[in-house]
Amino acid sequence: MSLLKRLFGSKPAEVPTQVYEGYRIVDVPMPEGAKFRMSARIELDVDGETKVHHLIRADTFDDREAAAAAALVKAKQVIDQQGKSIFRAW
Repeated sequence: MSLLKRLFGSKPAEVPTQVYEGYRIVDVPMPEGAKFRMSARIELDVDGETKVHHLIRADTFDDREAAAAAALVKAKQVIDQQGKSIFRAW
């Protein structure tokens, strides 16, 4: 294996994405020490533009999978409760 391939990998890692009510939810747990902070990205295409909302919570989990699962549940809840208003500028 070449040095460049080992350093940079052969292809980018796929990020788990789920579509819910037309929104794309990308779980991106943030490593924090030995734990993972619940974090997700909520995306929606509006008038040809991709709107993005970053959801970051204080909750931490022992493994990445648990943080990702909790982020998915929370992102769905935010979508149900707030809809497109999560993208408005303050």
